[in-house]
Amino acid sequence: MQENKNACKHMKNTTYKEDINMPDHTYKKIELTGSSAVGLQDAIENAIAKASKSIHDMRWFEVIETRGHIDEGKIAHWQVTIKIGFTLDE
Repeated sequence: MQENKNACKHMKNTTYKEDINMPDHTYKKIELTGSSAVGLQDAIENAIAKASKSIHDMRWFEVIETRGHIDEGKIAHWQVTIKIGFTLDE
């Protein structure tokens, strides 16, 4: 329990920006849904690969929702909704 209190004290004395060394950027987020018959990671990678054809400077993604399509009692497709953050041009 004492370790948690010390961690909290550390957080109060530093800023989030200092802790992760994030440059000053402005980001825009978009929401996409990728799909794959193989699995979750492929669904995410398919969405990112498609977006990369028209969006540059993508920096991060977060998984928002996971779902799938069932056919004859088996998983036919995975569907993963993600938000992608990218930096705006200067």
